[in-house]
Amino acid sequence: MITSNVIINVTANDTRRVDLVIGISYDDEITKAKEILTGIINADKRVLPNPAPQIAVSELADSSVNLVVRPWVKSEDYWSVYFDLTEKIKTTFDKEGISIPSPQQDVHIIAETEERQEG
Repeated sequence: MITSNVIINVTANDTRRVDLVIGISYDDEITKAKEILTGIINADKRVLPNPAPQIAVSELADSSVNLVVRPWVKSEDYWSVYFDLTEKIKTTFDKEGISIPSPQQDVHIIAETEERQEG
């Protein structure tokens, strides 16, 4: 792969975009979650104002409504911002009553009747 693909050295760029995907419950208010995320992003001084951070619904998944959170940071701040934002989002959502659901599946068990068993 190294000889046939383009290699991009992201550390050569001054800035990088942090890409987070945050799932919320279908029962939660999208607007409230986006406001909380905006507040968290705006409070972090390492997040660059330009290009503007993006917060949007990216997917209606099986167990959650997924939001993308995409702030731009200096390359040297990438991992610290990534980890700090992830933790801050979780703790703030907990305080504000926004749930981050675990994947789940509903299983329906259908009992067979005697008629089915004999036939």
